[in-house]
Amino acid sequence: MFETLFISTGIVALAEIGDKTQLLALLLAARYRKPIPIILGILVATLANHFLAAAVGHQVAQLFSAATLMWILTLCFLAVAAWTLVPDSLDDEGQIATKYGPFLATLIAFFIAEMGDKTQVATVMLAAQFEYFWLVVAGTTLGMLIANVPVVLVGNFAAERLPLKLIRSLAAAGFLIFALYCAWQAIELMG
Repeated sequence: MFETLFISTGIVALAEIGDKTQLLALLLAARYRKPIPIILGILVATLANHFLAAAVGHQVAQLFSAATLMWILTLCFLAVAAWTLVPDSLDDEGQIATKYGPFLATLIAFFIAEMGDKTQVATVMLAAQFEYFWLVVAGTTLGMLIANVPVVLVGNFAAERLPLKLIRSLAAAGFLIFALYCAWQAIELMG
């Protein structure tokens, strides 16, 4: 049970380092200089987004045999491993910050930025793999907070000094390990 929480937290925390939502957190922190509303916006947006992603993952898990699901998860984890190695940049999400206060700007911007993002895809996959739906949502949300709250609190100082390439490589390695584990599980289920 706690394995679900630990793995979900760790995978998303690592995958989030250098992600566009982390850059967005930095932008919002610099713009508003009010960490509490920004952190609460990140929390609410992530809970909503990852709840929906986990619900999709949970439903997808019901549609396929265990072996087929493991092969699908293997391919997805391999894709996310490769995707994690590509640095993100902040696109138009930062424009929302100029129109609303810190909480609402963060809520809207983070929810939009997470749509189709690798951490949302990871949440779908984790919910398909683990039976504890709420622990996946809690873990992935906690992972987002672990990665983003320090950026909000410390700002440019910490973000500029993080070894982003190394962290992206570690996150990609984590997804690769999950892909290999799922492939191994699929082979065992088939034979």
